[in-house]
Amino acid sequence: MKFLIIGLGNIGAEYDHTRHNIGFEVLDKLTHKYDSTFQSDRLAFYTLLKIKGKQVHCIKPTTYMNLSGKAVAYWMTKLKIDISSVLVVTDDLALPLSKLRLRGHGSDAGHNGLKSVNEVLNTQSYARLRFGIGNQFEKGQQVKFVLNKWPEEEIIYVNEGVLKAIEAIELFVLEGAERAMNKVNQNV
Repeated sequence: MKFLIIGLGNIGAEYDHTRHNIGFEVLDKLTHKYDSTFQSDRLAFYTLLKIKGKQVHCIKPTTYMNLSGKAVAYWMTKLKIDISSVLVVTDDLALPLSKLRLRGHGSDAGHNGLKSVNEVLNTQSYARLRFGIGNQFEKGQQVKFVLNKWPEEEIIYVNEGVLKAIEAIELFVLEGAERAMNKVNQNV
């Protein structure tokens, strides 16, 4: 069985370690755990992991957040991966810092990366792992907030959340979406 795990984010050093790039950060740590590295490929940075015999294809789209769906559709088609084996990792303003929520489907909730994926795939029926980034910003400052680097005092919580997100991905791959959701969401 094979899976496609997508970390949403924006390419470029100015976006490294920002709230909006937590999808990239989770996948970077996941691939490091499995001694793999990303290579530049069509529409994404790509790598293949083996998790207990399962093929886990990971991508970080290079299309920028608002066009993420284009990369997801391309890689799903290229790898012949069914939508039930797709997991998108993304940031979420509605969740407290480093809290996770795993869902098998749902709306984009105003997230431009998920909106792009929904539009291109013409469905909302794919799993998504939302990573809470909090919402401590003044009115009109949302873009600045999500594109800012993590403040020093939040790094410890972010790192803990990233480890939990890796566990959630492994659960998704090894035990399936339903069981993974039951385990991940009980901690929200």
